[in-house]
Amino acid sequence: MSDSESPAQPASPVRRPPTFEDLPLNASLRKGIREMGYLVPTPIQHRTIPEAVQGRDLIGTAQTGTGKTAAFLLPILERLMDKPRGRIHALILTPTRELAVQAEGFLRQLGRHTTLRGAAVYGGVGMPDQERALRGGAEVIIATPGRLLDHMGRGYVDFRSLSILVLDEGDRMLDMGFIPDVRRILSRLPQERQTMLFSATMPPEVVRLARDFLRDPKMVQVDEATVAAVGVTHLALPVSAHQKTDLLCDLLQDATMTSVLVFTRTKHRADRLARQLSQRRISASAIHGDRSQSQRLRALEGFRRGAHRVLVATDLAARGVDVEGITHVVNYDVPHETETYVHRVGRTARAQRRGDAFTLVSPEEEDDFARVEQLIGMTIPRARIPGFPYETSGAPPPPSAGRGGGRPRGTDRGGSQQSRPRSRGSFGGGGGGRRQARRTYAYAAPRTHRRPPE
Repeated sequence: MSDSESPAQPASPVRRPPTFEDLPLNASLRKGIREMGYLVPTPIQHRTIPEAVQGRDLIGTAQTGTGKTAAFLLPILERLMDKPRGRIHALILTPTRELAVQAEGFLRQLGRHTTLRGAAVYGGVGMPDQERALRGGAEVIIATPGRLLDHMGRGYVDFRSLSILVLDEGDRMLDMGFIPDVRRILSRLPQERQTMLFSATMPPEVVRLARDFLRDPKMVQVDEATVAAVGVTHLALPVSAHQKTDLLCDLLQDATMTSVLVFTRTKHRADRLARQLSQRRISASAIHGDRSQSQRLRALEGFRRGAHRVLVATDLAARGVDVEGITHVVNYDVPHETETYVHRVGRTARAQRRGDAFTLVSPEEEDDFARVEQLIGMTIPRARIPGFPYETSGAPPPPSAGRGGGRPRGTDRGGSQQSRPRSRGSFGGGGGGRRQARRTYAYAAPRTHRRPPE
């Protein structure tokens, strides 16, 4: 080696990604995790589980679809392994019936090799089975605030052994007006306990709740609040309000739209749209707050199994639908509250998969949509469906080559089709002669409108 040559630097060791084997979890829990097919924890799980199993209070903020549920269920199961059975040791408060049911099912899967039991407590169903669980039939209770207060008012709920409390979807509970109920419940729990709060965002009232009931909490923030889920391709489709159903049906001729979640603003519009789709031989069901619990569970299960290709939902379901492999989210109506957009599109591209989010934008919704773009920090490209009979008042401008800010995933720069594998196969349930190729979109020139002030 000459004097001018530098000695070779040793290669840096390659760091392997963390696995669940690296986390402080009992072997029976790790076995359950492996059987569910999970190998690598998500960032929120990797950062919260070690702290939570030590019993520390914790605040976790991460977007929908990032694995927050397992981030608190696994520490609960770990900490309760040696606790006596037949007493309530952990309480999880969650804003919706669907979230309670799904969390209880997930708990059952994760803890299948333990003797720990969980029970979901929510309204819309009979109370006797829930009463038995609260009288000692389960060690972990997952409850909505209102129904839990109903049971507590009857005098048989014993929280003296409780050592862990989880507040799930704190900002959603605020949106739904549950914070006063939550405070009433917390005032009747043992003071010596671990408290964990998980929320996609941290509005001031949720911050005050944390300040009042958590002790020196560990802060874990994985994603910046209000950033749309990674892996989602966004597309805006301008159209007159009364043509939205026709345009949606045209979109659904795309055979790659195998599992589609459609959001409307109101319950009435959800029911009407599901009925219109069914009349056009597109298998669809609706879910919203006026449906009974059995109707909601049947709709979710049908969508999960593929019996319904389309599930039409109000924003109640934005954080209450946890279905693997949702390929597309369609915003039939632009949400009034901009952060709702983030929670809606978080239903697709879950667990590091990819997905598409389409928004049907009428002229009256332009200002709301501009605020969505400002919130997520991007100009969402616009497109039109070739061959669709747009009315002049609602049609987007003619396509302009080289403009629009991007293209939908699956098309090349010229608008031609690219092959793209999907993580799940085609679902049954009709489609009315769907085409067997992914739709090609024509891009529109960017519209001009007055954006809201910074």
